[in-house]
Amino acid sequence: MSAAVVCGIGTCLPERVVSNDDLAARLDTSDAWIRSRTGIARRRIVEPGTSTGDLAVAAGRAALDSSGHGADFVLLATTTPDRPCPATAPEVAHRLGLGEVPAMDISAVCSGFVYAVTVARSLMASGTCARPLVIGAEVYTSIIDPLDRDTAVIFGDGAGALVLREGGTTEPGALRAVDLGSDGSGGELITVAAGGSRRPGADGELPRSQRYFRMQGRTVYRHAVHRMTASSRLVLERAGWSPTSVRAFVGHQANQRILDAVGDRLGIGAPHRFGNIAEVGNTAAASIPLALADTAARDLVRPGERSLLTAFGGGLTWGSIALSWPAAVPVHRPLPATAVRRPAMVPAPAPVPCQNGPQP
Repeated sequence: MSAAVVCGIGTCLPERVVSNDDLAARLDTSDAWIRSRTGIARRRIVEPGTSTGDLAVAAGRAALDSSGHGADFVLLATTTPDRPCPATAPEVAHRLGLGEVPAMDISAVCSGFVYAVTVARSLMASGTCARPLVIGAEVYTSIIDPLDRDTAVIFGDGAGALVLREGGTTEPGALRAVDLGSDGSGGELITVAAGGSRRPGADGELPRSQRYFRMQGRTVYRHAVHRMTASSRLVLERAGWSPTSVRAFVGHQANQRILDAVGDRLGIGAPHRFGNIAEVGNTAAASIPLALADTAARDLVRPGERSLLTAFGGGLTWGSIALSWPAAVPVHRPLPATAVRRPAMVPAPAPVPCQNGPQP
């Protein structure tokens, strides 16, 4: 029996670091207040002119370097595309030199990466592609109100990516089970009200409350804990694993208290919970691949050990993935100074089967 196997991991984070003290200098907040409520100490912020596509290209190239081969499909999970039309993924594929491969954006807010990996797995099973590149990338600071204390302290920018290939179900990195869900009745809990066909208009014609991201934090907290816990239990049941057998729990890094609450309800001990929310904040669709890469880079989990990814986001949407911990070595790429609007024109790689680690 075959499975989709993670064989490449890549990341990109902006150079600029914004600490809690930096935010406290202009907002009614403090380092202690932010840490106690979110677990965040600092976050990365892009410089003006840097787009989601720029971050996605760097993270995607890093994941391809990690895998040692090319890709034949690009899926980009993002809430902050470079523009409303067209999708950002085709330009990312072009800048990566992948030729005329299929490419598309996936919008499921903070659940976007789990959705994108699940779609990639299905595309592989159907024979549509053999080596999809899945990227989660966000410039969330482009939709955050800098004067809103409730959201400005939470979000950061960044990108993470995985390359998948076909392999065996017992291999390190093999996806064993997935679960996705949504509930549109909660769509107003996490939203940017304007900018779409329902409420179009120039910035000057709209109040701040409609132009920027808004979230009903307390209600979202309850939904996130409930949905991530239930989805995790379901996907572990499908994989035939008990929660206590999980050796790596990586949840969407919305808030450390949410992650702790889900871990406690599942019975997954603190030593098996991993993430880097303190250093990068909430990076929405980029959150899970950034946390996975950070954990893998620090060699904290042995390849092949039972692992769980779970996320919750606007829509409302949620999803979980059961997989064995990958053996791929993460690659981090800084954002090139020439990234903005300077596509890379390089030949498309030959369609060679993907393996763990760069090839000589």
